[in-house]
Amino acid sequence: MIWFYRLLFVPALLIALPYYWWRMYKRGGYRHDFHHRFGLIDRPPTKPKKAQRIWIQAVSVGEIRALSPLVEALHATPGIELIITTTTSTGYKILRDEFSAKVLKVGIFPLDFLPFSRSAWRRLEPDLAILMESELWPEHLHQARQRGVPVMLINARMSDRSFRRYRKFPGASRHLMGQLSRLLAATPNDYERFIALGADPATTTVTGSMKLDAEVGPRLSPDERSALQAEMGFTEPGKPAPLILLGSSTWPGEEALLVEVLNEALDADIDARLLIIPRHAERRGEIIELLDKQPLPWHLRTRAEQAPESVKIYVADTTGEMVRLSQAADLAFIGKSLPRHEGGQTPVEAAALGLPVVYGPNMTNFRHICRQLQECGAAHRGKSNDEVKAALLSLLRDPIRREKMSAAGQSWHANNQGATQRIVEAVNQTLGI
Repeated sequence: MIWFYRLLFVPALLIALPYYWWRMYKRGGYRHDFHHRFGLIDRPPTKPKKAQRIWIQAVSVGEIRALSPLVEALHATPGIELIITTTTSTGYKILRDEFSAKVLKVGIFPLDFLPFSRSAWRRLEPDLAILMESELWPEHLHQARQRGVPVMLINARMSDRSFRRYRKFPGASRHLMGQLSRLLAATPNDYERFIALGADPATTTVTGSMKLDAEVGPRLSPDERSALQAEMGFTEPGKPAPLILLGSSTWPGEEALLVEVLNEALDADIDARLLIIPRHAERRGEIIELLDKQPLPWHLRTRAEQAPESVKIYVADTTGEMVRLSQAADLAFIGKSLPRHEGGQTPVEAAALGLPVVYGPNMTNFRHICRQLQECGAAHRGKSNDEVKAALLSLLRDPIRREKMSAAGQSWHANNQGATQRIVEAVNQTLGI
């Protein structure tokens, strides 16, 4: 199978290259250590005799944030050296800024092609490889098997789309699953899907989601929250603070719906404001075009953090500020959940911060978490755009229900932690510690 994959890799890469070049150009930041993508990662110091080196790959920002408690726990374990790689430029910046002091090395994951992957493996020399969520790279797994290095898939998730895709190639799926030494699923549903695709029940377990263990903070004090709302131009001296609706990790089309909600709220004499945090900051041009066509005053954070005057809409087109800025809000809509989109963005941080959560019908990537949030009363799922709008407007009018949903979300988050400790125990068992 591996030679078939290698033969297909080059033409597939050439076909996809224009898209990825354009994507990298739009997002920026990809030039930094670009040579890592060809396996030319700088060699770490020579490994001490009794040390065991772990190579963790976390594709992007969300996975890196979830890694934080695991890194803390493994960093505190004597004889463990950590190397963390990522795929995106934003993820790499966070690794450099926040993780470099706790790990042996950070870098960019190489393209999954024989010469590049082999070069990275020769330079890094790990004793254990860890992949997150749904990353199963055939060449990376093959290099591990050649060297007798165990591979763990942690926080393992399988989306509807990926499940359908894997089921079309049952032989390849079984082969990939067979390369894993341990598979630690995030939910029972994910466990069942991986088993159906060929994972070994003897080495597959449910540990829960690490994203529930990641620290959500730092938390803002009431004075800091008020100052942040004033910075956004949402409050005026001597006047009560308005209600702030958050669009969390929004995708195309969702900002327009939120603007409609804001207009209907204002028409109903609800003193409301809208904070938009798009999933991809490079969409600012598209959002600017939308906001220029409507009459409400608005401000773009990259122009100045401090809004120059009172505004009704504030667009946080920056990276790495989601948790802090979200705390200015009273209610959150979770993005990538409305048709035509599929999968959804994570509702975990919003719920943990005590924000009542509303999302559309397409939260398939977080089906288990969303079901729990709905059952405990922390979230509302709208089956259509109109239902989402109605739910948001209803909650803006209902402070008692917002308060109950806030308490339910924080309680749910506190009661569902512990995945990291279970994963640490599995890592120690695999390494024989």
